[in-house]
Amino acid sequence: MTRLTDAEAARLCVVLVRARNPANIGAAARAMHDFGFSSLRVVNEFPVPLEAARSAVDASAVIAGATSYSTVAEAVADCTLVVGTTAVGERELRHELLELPAAAQRLRAGVAGGGRVALLFGSEKTGLSNEELSFCHLLLTIPMYEHEDMRHPSMNLGQAVAVCLWELVRDRAHDQAPAPVVISGLDAPPADSASLERVTALLTEVMEATEYTRRHAANCDPAHIRRLVRRIGVDPVDAPVWMGILRQILWKLGVERK
Repeated sequence: MTRLTDAEAARLCVVLVRARNPANIGAAARAMHDFGFSSLRVVNEFPVPLEAARSAVDASAVIAGATSYSTVAEAVADCTLVVGTTAVGERELRHELLELPAAAQRLRAGVAGGGRVALLFGSEKTGLSNEELSFCHLLLTIPMYEHEDMRHPSMNLGQAVAVCLWELVRDRAHDQAPAPVVISGLDAPPADSASLERVTALLTEVMEATEYTRRHAANCDPAHIRRLVRRIGVDPVDAPVWMGILRQILWKLGVERK
């Protein structure tokens, strides 16, 4: 497999969620610049002083082009594949979890297929929350050497970004060719996250209108429903059909919608 093209690299977005330390943001931006990526998105409910990212040596263009969002949903709305990073630890995982080399194949397939892909990194202290992970299609972890006295091995944010991007750009011409990646049943490009969120919202309305949420509350956590919709593998053709079906159910139930 050859290196990513410039067009493919441009379709990958590095998303930093709740990163507060400008130095870490700068280190991530520098790694992006060094490996040929330019799309940086920062998610934080408070303004982040990007101009203070002094560690972004030679990466001023990445910092200048960075976009800020208040929620993960907004940051990944136009993305057809969302991959979250995790150190795992004692977290109970409910996603497909791949080590970095295998996850990189999925990311490369995503951008090669023409879709926009998001690679999420959590805060320096806590990583990605379960709610933030619910927007992901799959998770990746970086294999690390674990010492007996290390309770929760993890990497610095800037280092983690650099390692992940290096794996994406390294020349794999001599590697064994990976198996084809089937994104959905028909190998069609998946729907973007904004469409999946609309399906999720309508499905939640139907569940509430039919009292499913009251009778089966344990199955109705919003993050659980969001993961369920992503596992279905809805593509751009099917997404409007699903939305139409769910709206028809609500109409038949006599639910007035705004």
